[in-house]
Amino acid sequence: MYFRPCIDIHNGKVKQIVGGTLLDAGNQAEENFVAEQDASFYARLYRESNIRGGHIILLNKAGTPYYEEDVAQAKLALSEYPGGLQLGGGITAENAEYFIESGASHVVVTSYVFSDGKVDYDRLNALVGAVGKEHLVLDLSCRKRDGEYYIVTDRWQKFTEEIISKDTIEKLQDYADEFLIHAVDVEGKANGVERELVRMLGEHAKIPITYAGGVGSYEDIELIRTLGKGRLNVTVGSALDLFGGHLEYDRVISMMDS
Repeated sequence: MYFRPCIDIHNGKVKQIVGGTLLDAGNQAEENFVAEQDASFYARLYRESNIRGGHIILLNKAGTPYYEEDVAQAKLALSEYPGGLQLGGGITAENAEYFIESGASHVVVTSYVFSDGKVDYDRLNALVGAVGKEHLVLDLSCRKRDGEYYIVTDRWQKFTEEIISKDTIEKLQDYADEFLIHAVDVEGKANGVERELVRMLGEHAKIPITYAGGVGSYEDIELIRTLGKGRLNVTVGSALDLFGGHLEYDRVISMMDS
């Protein structure tokens, strides 16, 4: 298990938000934390800690003024830690190479690939052609409905027809270097992880998978290690002291594999 840090950017600021509250209307979200520092501060910290593979997520809709502010913040972070961070939010086959050239190790993609509720393999192949599988992370963030974990898109607002399952993981791993999966229903709440999802991911993981959502204690981290059979990486957001929480950054790092 490795720690995969995050830099979530909303309305041009580094934030931690409650996952299910993000809305395009008015660019609103329920906030757990708003940083005084810019994104480069966190990128520098991760670089100095020698932690690779963290993700920058741009939470505003592409094409809006706030999205451009998010991108400006992201570029500060990428310039501080070139090759050390992934970047997602508004990624398409047309702009993916630009972000790789700007310093992202990978681009993280959801909405562009899950078009009209299903996997758009033409777009997926276009992305692989643009940057290569080795630079692509598929974001399979999900919400539970009718007993299944459905992949959600458009800043976690829209349900697709695709569910997280062995079949989904097996068919998509051929197109990506990693998966990033936020359990959106518990994201930002720091009151426990989605155990069923973690267990499923641990059963079927063949490529690196980063789990995010609900981590609120050191015991939660150990639970992810156990249920995920040591195959999952972990993100800690709102509960981390860097973002106003009570879990110590240095202690979280010490719990990871070296």
